[in-house]
Amino acid sequence: MKKNGMSARRRAYEILMRGAMYLAMGITCALVLFLIFYVLIKGGANITWELLSTTPSYLSGRIGILPDILNTLYIIAATLVIVLPLGVGAAIYLTEYAENKKVVGIIEYAAETLSGIPSIIYGLVGMLFFCQFWGMKTSLLAGALTLVIMNLPTIMRTTQESLKSVPQSYREGAFGLGAGKWRVIRTVVLPSSVDGIITGCILSLGRILGESAALLFTAGFAHALNGFFDGLTSAGATLTVALYVYAKEQGEFGVAFAIAAILMVLTLLINLTATLVGRYFKKRRDI
Repeated sequence: MKKNGMSARRRAYEILMRGAMYLAMGITCALVLFLIFYVLIKGGANITWELLSTTPSYLSGRIGILPDILNTLYIIAATLVIVLPLGVGAAIYLTEYAENKKVVGIIEYAAETLSGIPSIIYGLVGMLFFCQFWGMKTSLLAGALTLVIMNLPTIMRTTQESLKSVPQSYREGAFGLGAGKWRVIRTVVLPSSVDGIITGCILSLGRILGESAALLFTAGFAHALNGFFDGLTSAGATLTVALYVYAKEQGEFGVAFAIAAILMVLTLLINLTATLVGRYFKKRRDI
């Protein structure tokens, strides 16, 4: 009787926990789907070709987000050009060349600490250091350098984990064939870990796209239309900053929802691209 009672109690406990797990999963999925469809439906109705292809004019009351789209592309390009070589290079050195494990541990701990700092603090430091101390003033370049500091730990740690996942036997086999250190890294280690590196880079791109707090202090609010090099040295609002300005400062909630829908679609595309690229390179590696 005791065994039957314990068995029935255990089954009831398992059923209860399974039901709680399904309930939590259902609530989470429902919230995510509600947020996505609400933003897309609410914002999709306000997306027009005029909104996407024109510049704002306060004299005529015209609203356009073309400068904000271009500023977003400029700051993404400038950030990735700087942060990718730094992050991947630092990860290669720490994983393949560094011999003092204590120093490596300290750097990894510092990188993890930096990745947890709120972005508003990065914005304040970027404003004081890049905008004022370096004399860049409020500009897209100052915002890009701030985003470089923010995303450097993410890319470095992601690349490190990808490099560590390469079996040591691959390196030993290449060394046994007479290859040098850099040749082993270039021809064996990096091709074997490229899927994780690219996935981390694309996910960092999503973080750059969605950042606003740090850019409020460093990139500014301007909606001016500039070329790439002129735009980097000038103040400019990205899509996330423009969303804040239109919603909070001007009360244009229709435009704000349109920008939110664009950002939502771009984020979904980035995540989908990261998944597909990771699978593609994983299949190539397994062949």
